[in-house]
Amino acid sequence: MTTIRESDFVESIADALQFISYYHPQDYIRALTAAYEAEESPAAKDAMAQILVNSRMCAEGQRPICQDTGMVVVFLKVGMEVRWESDKSVQAMVDEGVRRAYTHPDNPLRASMVTPPIGARKNTRDNTPAIVHMELVPGDSLEVKIAAKGGGSENKSKFAILNPSDSLVDWVLKTVPTMGAGWCPPGMLGIGVGGSAEQAMLMAKEALMEPIDIHELQQRGAEDEIEALRLELMEKVNALGIGAQGLGGLATVLDVKIHTYPTHAASLPVAMIPNCAATRHVEFTLDGSGPAKLEPPRLEDWPALEWDGAAGSRRVDLDTLTREQIAEWQPGERLLLSGKLLTGRDAAHKRITEMLARGESLPEGVDLTNRFIYYVGPVDPVGDEVVGPAGPTTSTRMDKFTEQMLAETGLIGMVGKAERGPAAVASIARHGAVYLMAVGGAAYLVAKAIKSSRLVAFEDLGMEAIREFEVEDMPVTVAVDSRGEAVHQSGPAEWRARIGKIPVEIE
Repeated sequence: MTTIRESDFVESIADALQFISYYHPQDYIRALTAAYEAEESPAAKDAMAQILVNSRMCAEGQRPICQDTGMVVVFLKVGMEVRWESDKSVQAMVDEGVRRAYTHPDNPLRASMVTPPIGARKNTRDNTPAIVHMELVPGDSLEVKIAAKGGGSENKSKFAILNPSDSLVDWVLKTVPTMGAGWCPPGMLGIGVGGSAEQAMLMAKEALMEPIDIHELQQRGAEDEIEALRLELMEKVNALGIGAQGLGGLATVLDVKIHTYPTHAASLPVAMIPNCAATRHVEFTLDGSGPAKLEPPRLEDWPALEWDGAAGSRRVDLDTLTREQIAEWQPGERLLLSGKLLTGRDAAHKRITEMLARGESLPEGVDLTNRFIYYVGPVDPVGDEVVGPAGPTTSTRMDKFTEQMLAETGLIGMVGKAERGPAAVASIARHGAVYLMAVGGAAYLVAKAIKSSRLVAFEDLGMEAIREFEVEDMPVTVAVDSRGEAVHQSGPAEWRARIGKIPVEIE
């Protein structure tokens, strides 16, 4: 009989969440480095360089890899000979660990959980509750797998119940392009096949916590049907040409994991969940001897890589920018932004558009005439920081507001991550505006370009409040120009044709 003390369990959860907030798994760094070295697309290679440089900066500074520090997901395998020294539920103990981790004074993490999910959606302020899955197993130890799952990748989760005779490969190849780039590739795909609807999703999620080992599999060859399927999907998904950040390139996925379970004869449940460039997970075992001890990686594990944001970039003064100037920008062009821009994401856009619809004036300081808005919800600053990690959020969530924002506020540009939908692209072209893309998964690097930050409006929205940033040489790429040409359409199409293994009709 093993006794797991509440204090050891809570401390282990808190330490693990702090650990994964700033340390990428080393298998991911090795795989991304290999993909970077092999990449032939300049835009994708630049994006991966930013992710790798950001990763090392976070490891050195012990600050979050991404501003979206995730929803906490925990898988527990509890030995049947384990007893708990606590009067709390397992959920309550996990939540206490989450609370301590996300409110840590030296490295506060962004709280993203809201309740209730429909209606007020108020932020819980400490990122609780966690999502906990438990399984009773033989033994006298406690196995813990813990992840911080970002919303951008979680939102791209897919599920279908196929006919037993349908092709899993065909479904994946048709589905991945519909996920866009909001999940911040290159990452992993977790796939669950079989069982019931809910079990397929759980298998897909847990598969993402396995180490990246596809390169070993490629070298030795498949030994069973599932390994052969992994190899086939790895090759064919990368042949889609989506590439890093959806810009077009050779590396869209770094590994494909597949878990299976017996299922009903009439069914083939299939779930697919991606892990993003800010993949964060760790596992440990408690045996009653104390809290978990996590071994920090060595800085030598990161590639010796320098990134020059000024090379080939156009410098832009946001404070004097005009529509005539942005009309000169070309799709795929790299820019360095300096000057003032406002921030705002889902909740702020909803309030602004509701105020406009009622004919009300916008709050003082929210003048968007000839301005840019940055879709971001930053981490709180520490020490002498003016803002914590502040990378972009997925822009498609703002598509529904874009026409009204461009038509009624004087806004001329937006900064976010990933692609825009057809309606938003059409609106951008109609108003002669532009959409710029920053690299998702490089939040600490981006934050170094932010020289000041002040709260402007909607303080009650927390990380979703409107702020004014003053930036200096903030790196971005023209993703949709003023004529409506979009690199997230042209880039993958070009690279899919170059790779030449996937028919055009797959879209």
